[in-house]
Amino acid sequence: MEESDFWTDQKEAQSLIKKANSYKAWLEPYNEIKNSFSNLKEIFPEALETDDENFIQELYNELDSIEQKLSDLEVRKMLSGELDSNSCYLSINAGAGGTESCDWVAMLNRMYQRWASKRGWKTDVIDKVDGEVAGIKSITLKIEGNFSYGYAKSEKGVHRLVRISPFDSNARRHTSFASVDVSPIIDEAISIDISPDDLKIDTFRSSGAGGQHVNTTDSAVRITHVPTNIIVSCQKERSQVQNKETCMQMIRSKLYEMEIMQRQKKLNEISGDKKEIAWGSQIRSYTFQPYTLVKDTRTKFEKGDIQAVMDGDIDDFINAYLKEFG
Repeated sequence: MEESDFWTDQKEAQSLIKKANSYKAWLEPYNEIKNSFSNLKEIFPEALETDDENFIQELYNELDSIEQKLSDLEVRKMLSGELDSNSCYLSINAGAGGTESCDWVAMLNRMYQRWASKRGWKTDVIDKVDGEVAGIKSITLKIEGNFSYGYAKSEKGVHRLVRISPFDSNARRHTSFASVDVSPIIDEAISIDISPDDLKIDTFRSSGAGGQHVNTTDSAVRITHVPTNIIVSCQKERSQVQNKETCMQMIRSKLYEMEIMQRQKKLNEISGDKKEIAWGSQIRSYTFQPYTLVKDTRTKFEKGDIQAVMDGDIDDFINAYLKEFG
């Protein structure tokens, strides 16, 4: 990378940078853990001699922190799939239930944005359709960060909410559903052949709160890949051309992911691996009343602190999934 002609071939340079960053994503945390433990090992005997309880407790806390970082790295080691290190698109869609389901989508959107923020990842809203009364009908987030697809793919499926609805004047308990889909953002160097005849392209006016920046042109784009019935839309940019480019990137990503999954399925059949994940099924229940509990139906992992989960504390669920299915 320090060679003077490094940027002569832009695509090759970008590919090399991506490879170097993927190595750094492993080496940097490993070296940090190794150095921290080495320092702790040297200091600990001296701390015991001083008999300073507060100092010794600090060292134990540091040891717990090192152990947690090592555990996180071991979980990441399970993310060895071809696409796991990529960034991703995460879409949430309201199920049956009207306003209640739209509110549930808004709650999940907040949960995932907080989770991504805690991990230091960048999130961007690519497409959003507001509910008629409140909440969100559908939203697509672009999550940029190392291994964001590898971690987020465990969230694919139907999420179920049980609570006393704030929209019900009789304060009855309601059950709502929302589906989550996750697809990797693939490298532009990966070639995916898409016939123009297979695409149905629609343009429409971007939704928004209005005001001086309201979009008065049909800049939003929706593209349907007819053979697979994959539908994507984007209204982030004010330019129709840019929104169309984003939609095409999403279509390419979803088609490539399908190809990888079909290939993996064939390998599993050959190797006799019987574990199969049905993405379309209910994966997690969030119960607010009459008790508080979040339970994953695949791994049976559960957590009683539902507020922490809704604030983005979902790594325990993801780690449990990766340990069982990764």
